[in-house]
Amino acid sequence: MTAGFRYLAGMALVGLGFATLARAVPSDLRDEVGWAVVIALAVQAPLGWWTLRSIGRPGFQLVWSLGMLVRFAAVGLTGLVLVPALGWDLGPTLGTLVAAMMALVLVEAVTAVREHS
Repeated sequence: MTAGFRYLAGMALVGLGFATLARAVPSDLRDEVGWAVVIALAVQAPLGWWTLRSIGRPGFQLVWSLGMLVRFAAVGLTGLVLVPALGWDLGPTLGTLVAAMMALVLVEAVTAVREHS
């Protein structure tokens, strides 16, 4: 199994798990939770792939640092711009966003360890 397939399979598994969670929350929170998962997947998918492709190369530290900065910015912009603009509940939105990003970063880390150890 290639690293790319392992990464995509892990992302799909996390996405499916969080989609199930979004369906299980009360209906008035489904938009917040659902969109937080979509945002996490949209941000993490290319950043994780870029990081995995950079391991062992001279620019890895810069790629990793920029990726973390983009992740923090996504959380900040969601909390400061999207949540107030759309009238979402802050706690469920950011809680789901951060939890989904952490799970996706864990997929990235497990993929990296399996590929490069």
